[in-house]
Amino acid sequence: MVNLSLCATPRGGAISIPQPHKLSAYNSAIPTSILFPRRKNAAFLPYPLEYHTKKLTFSVKNQYSTPQEQNNQQQRFSPFPSQPGQLPPRVYVGYSVYKGKAALTVEPRPPEFAPLDSGAFKLSKEGFVLLQFAPASGVRQYDWSRKQVFSLSVAEIGNIISLGARDSCEFFHDPFKGKSDEGRVRKVLKVEPLPDGSGHFFNLSVQNKITNVDESIYIPITKAEFAVLVSSFNFVLPYLLGWHTFANSIKPEDANRLNSANPRSGAEFEWTR
Repeated sequence: MVNLSLCATPRGGAISIPQPHKLSAYNSAIPTSILFPRRKNAAFLPYPLEYHTKKLTFSVKNQYSTPQEQNNQQQRFSPFPSQPGQLPPRVYVGYSVYKGKAALTVEPRPPEFAPLDSGAFKLSKEGFVLLQFAPASGVRQYDWSRKQVFSLSVAEIGNIISLGARDSCEFFHDPFKGKSDEGRVRKVLKVEPLPDGSGHFFNLSVQNKITNVDESIYIPITKAEFAVLVSSFNFVLPYLLGWHTFANSIKPEDANRLNSANPRSGAEFEWTR
């Protein structure tokens, strides 16, 4: 905050502005007519005018915020801490679609990394997108205790992204494949176009012989909702592959050393041709 004082003097009518060099381009000049208004048919007095000195004070607000204000404003848009050494909090995101007979939620799951003896990390498991289907139990009510889940792999996400308005796809999962209970749980997800071309059907069929469950849940997805899914899938795919972790770990001083130490594919010869 900058305070400026304008003082009217008893002789000469001059205006005194203390420290005028501190005025900025955002300050506007005050017309002298405000301080000394002219009256029509006013006569000049032969003697100096005697009046009380008046002090006019106004404030100019600084448009630049302090570092603390900037930090508070940043936290409104980002939940991550700005101080180094602090771990970011866990964040849950997703996209939900609610219809008359069922609800669908779509949530990403991060990849997993395994430490190496060298101190580096290697991708051990790709991330995926979890689909949760819940049947309706009433008007705008859904029974999440009967929900059925289906995990979309990176390749399956790519298949959905590439679907056209009249295309369809089908995925089969056996959670116990290669184990003693193989074949006892069968999940089939079908994505098919609506007859009128206004979107797609998502139909999940689950046969679980362990819990004696045989259920099929379907939900229509409009073009707009499908476009949101496709856009979200396109954005999150590199993160599910762990490529963002690799990009964040790149250091300029290590790039040449790593490339020269791992000439597995002969890529350096490819670029020097």
